[in-house]
Parts: sequence; C-alpha cells; structure tokens
Amino acid sequence: MQTQNVSEKYYSITTNDQELNKKPVSDFAEIWESKQTGAKSLHSRVEILPGDTIAKIGIRKYVEKPNYLSLQISDKQHILLSPEYLQYINHSCDPNIFFDTTEMVVRCLEKINIGEAITFFYPSTEWSMEQGFNCLCGSKRCLREIKGAAYLSEDIIKRYQFNQHIISKL
Repeated sequence: MQTQNVSEKYYSITTNDQELNKKPVSDFAEIWESKQTGAKSLHSRVEILPGDTIAKIGIRKYVEKPNYLSLQISDKQHILLSPEYLQYINHSCDPNIFFDTTEMVVRCLEKINIGEAITFFYPSTEWSMEQGFNCLCGSKRCLREIKGAAYLSEDIIKRYQFNQHIISKL
C-alpha cells in the first residue's frame, strides 16, 4: 500500500460550540457554521428513521483529481455533489447515513434526531483519500486516522457498509 499524508488540521462542530450560524438548506436539514472556526456541518431539522432515503445524489461536476469536497462514485470517478449542501455531511466512525453510489441516494442508517449532525463513514466511498486526517469524531469506535478503505484492517472492514467500487477492491 502507498504512503498517505494525514492532515493535522481537522475542524468539527460540537454541541459545545456556543456561537453557531444556522442556515436551513432543505426541508430536512440545515448547515451549522461555527463562528469560532468556520467549520460547517449538516444537521437534521426533522427526525429521520433508518432506511429513509433523505436525498438524491446529483453530480454538480466530475473532478479529475479528488479533493476534500469530492465523493468517489466508482473506481476512477470523483464528483462534486449536488445539491451542494451534501458536501457538509462530515465523517464519523459511527455514521448515521450512507452515500449509496449505485442508487445515487443518501440513506439513513441510524435514527437521526432533530439537531443531530448527519455523518457518514468516509472510507465507505473513498479507496485512498487525497487528504487523510486525524479523526476527532469522539465515537467509542473512533479509528483515530482516516485515509480511505485501502488502509483498513479486515476486522474494521467487517463493521461497516461499503459501496460496490470499494467492495470490489477489498
């Protein structure tokens, strides 16, 4: 496996952030932005239940080189998301949604309460991330370092759902 750089800089919004700008972007979600760090995340405005499809994934643009905003949808294709607010769905090692790149939908995995961050497991779509990072999700299952599915051990792989383009490489 190739060597991967891991970013030391990783911002997230926590419920401890006192000053937030909240901007509704759909009937089910709003973007929260920390006034202190500028970090943004997508939060639920309604209760969402497991199995619910919460959004269709559109392709705003194909990108030649993956970046921190792109989503891998096949072995060699990365996109910028539409609607654009989907890019604010941040990583968690204990995700509550899944980006299904076969059906091109965002599906709920775990109940999401009003005000809760909407999160997904980045390696479920990303084989080898351009910008790995030290995870601060705070989950009991936190892997501490996120670089893509290529860098996960077999026992960790068994815990998560992955897209077909990732499964074919495992």
